[in-house]
Amino acid sequence: MTGRLTRAVLFLAVAALPVCLVVVPIVSILVMSVRRLVDNRISGDFSLVNYATFLTDPVYLQVLLVTLAICLGVTVTGIVLGYPIAYFIWRRRRAKYVFLLLFVLPLFMSYIVKIYTMRSILGLNGFLNQILVATGILEKPSLLFLYNKLSILLTMAVIFLPFAILPIFLSLEKIPGNLAQASADLGASPGATFRHVIFPLSAPGTVAGGLFVFVLALGDFITPQMVGGPSGFTFGRIIWSQFGLAYNWPLGAALAGVLLALSLVVIVAAGMIARQQRI
Repeated sequence: MTGRLTRAVLFLAVAALPVCLVVVPIVSILVMSVRRLVDNRISGDFSLVNYATFLTDPVYLQVLLVTLAICLGVTVTGIVLGYPIAYFIWRRRRAKYVFLLLFVLPLFMSYIVKIYTMRSILGLNGFLNQILVATGILEKPSLLFLYNKLSILLTMAVIFLPFAILPIFLSLEKIPGNLAQASADLGASPGATFRHVIFPLSAPGTVAGGLFVFVLALGDFITPQMVGGPSGFTFGRIIWSQFGLAYNWPLGAALAGVLLALSLVVIVAAGMIARQQRI
């Protein structure tokens, strides 16, 4: 009995922190989402009017679809860039952890610093425009790479790239080295070994990396605001505006609840895909 009590106390002590910091705030947001704003005051009555507003107002649905399209582009870009980088790091036998540290080092940098760095690269007088003008591709610097949806996609893809690289590398690291050797001994070419051995076994890590990138991009509102300009009105910015500018916390909480439900659907779907890859 004493042992069970001790384990129960230890479990409660360990679970108390995530419950207080994660579960309680989420529950409070969901409770707020079924309140109403009446005469600039939050009413104590429960109502689904905020969710009805989301479903009936075409602006919210349109912005959500645009946001999903951007996040999908960021995810695809992250995987397309992240997989070759992770594979390159994995193939370096002695210095792979040094290379891994170099590529994930941006995770320890300030988020705002990274955004301003991307603005300096994509801006009118940025590094990218200078290269394109110097090579003759452009006659003069262009704002094509800033204050539009393309700039949001590129900035998010670069900032969230380490979140795609790390899971892919870890999945590659779990592949036994003798499998590739056995494939080569059976006469398979390096390309065939990659297609039939390496890539299928690393697919769960690839799905996890894409999931990280998608969910992080889905809730980001700072990047669209700083590099998107008028075209950067994403669903995250709508939620931020309801909490900050409009002071309509119930509607903002309802929109956040929609985003939470959508994230859970994506996570469950990604888990099912990863499970199928393991079978």
